[in-house]
Amino acid sequence: MAWSTNDIPDLSGKTAVITGANSGLGLESTIALAAKGANVVAAVRDVAKMEAALETIRADQPDASIEVVNLDLGDQANITAAATSIVEAHPVIDILMNNAGVMAMPERQTADGYEMQFGINHLGHWTFTALLLPSVESAPAGRVVTVTSIARFQGKPVDSANPHLRDGAYEPWRAYGQAKLANFHFGLGLADRLAAAGSRAISLVAHPGLSNTNLQKTTAAESGGSIGGEWVTRAERFGMDQAKGALSQLRAATDPAASNGGYYGPRGAINGAARGKRLFRRGSHAAAIDTLWAVSERETGVTLSIGG
Repeated sequence: MAWSTNDIPDLSGKTAVITGANSGLGLESTIALAAKGANVVAAVRDVAKMEAALETIRADQPDASIEVVNLDLGDQANITAAATSIVEAHPVIDILMNNAGVMAMPERQTADGYEMQFGINHLGHWTFTALLLPSVESAPAGRVVTVTSIARFQGKPVDSANPHLRDGAYEPWRAYGQAKLANFHFGLGLADRLAAAGSRAISLVAHPGLSNTNLQKTTAAESGGSIGGEWVTRAERFGMDQAKGALSQLRAATDPAASNGGYYGPRGAINGAARGKRLFRRGSHAAAIDTLWAVSERETGVTLSIGG
């Protein structure tokens, strides 16, 4: 039978941190993990939107344990403040789900001057993960799940000389592909480094296929043009609903059989049951991962230390 939220084990006593928990796949993940007894830390930019969502959640789950922390992945100072408050309250974190993201927007910069898609989707999560990782490693079986996308296939590895696609190199979908490929490389690179350090924590990657969320509508509204509208139509006609789209990242986060470096996605290219996916020519990613690590440390000034 296809994997579903019914297969999530009891999570009572466990803490899960989810970025972008106030809508879409992040909200579905929050609902599912809270329903299984986890204490969920919803790390979100729009606190008011999350508070409104909580009213709906608690109507169905009166005992849901969900706390809200303001997190702006486009602001490194805010990330540090958010992570510090989370770690102080939760010295042990069982699940960190790097879910939040933006897609194919017009060229913009974060508060720190990063290209926004790379800055939010990857560099923001880089710093957030680095600061929370000691708490994840303190858990008996901590997991980091990073959400990528099939759009990674249209992306190129980060260019150390121009990671922010300046001087006319920016194009919305090119930037999105680069950022989601960076998410993929980050998840695999973290898995390799955790294994090399003998850590008991593991890192996994998940992609939701084509899911009908507000992400496509936001892209179409911001960027205009035919491509954004075309993806809205595709998602509405062929995409999975939010609950099904979230299953791949939920399985990566909770399946007892999941292993370090695992990759989860729908059975088909864009939809289907959540399952483990084979990674082909994994060794070919090594150089890109090393470059990503160097660029991430250089741009943020944050070192991702394992075992420390």
